[in-house]
Amino acid sequence: MGLGIKKNDNVLVTTGDEKGKKGRVIAVRTGDDRLLIERVNMIKKHMKPSKKYAQGGIIEREAPLHRSNVMLVCPKCDKPTRTGHNILENGRKIRTCKKCREVIE
Repeated sequence: MGLGIKKNDNVLVTTGDEKGKKGRVIAVRTGDDRLLIERVNMIKKHMKPSKKYAQGGIIEREAPLHRSNVMLVCPKCDKPTRTGHNILENGRKIRTCKKCREVIE
């Protein structure tokens, strides 16, 4: 997945039933390019009682979204944007906003 979207980034959902919602990335699954976004794409899961869920019952949790369905929200200009990459003098690779050209970190 490269340097596109990382954990704790703010993103905007661009397609699907959740279109227009913003949220913070909880987890990134690099194997299948999916993201878990806080309070977005909620599902109800029926759980049996276990050590983790002593009561059991219906648990509401986030379902993963494909990374192609979200855009990073730039913290500086607060707009959804694509990311560019620049290499600093010390060889470190950084993400930049394609709209305002600011460093994202």
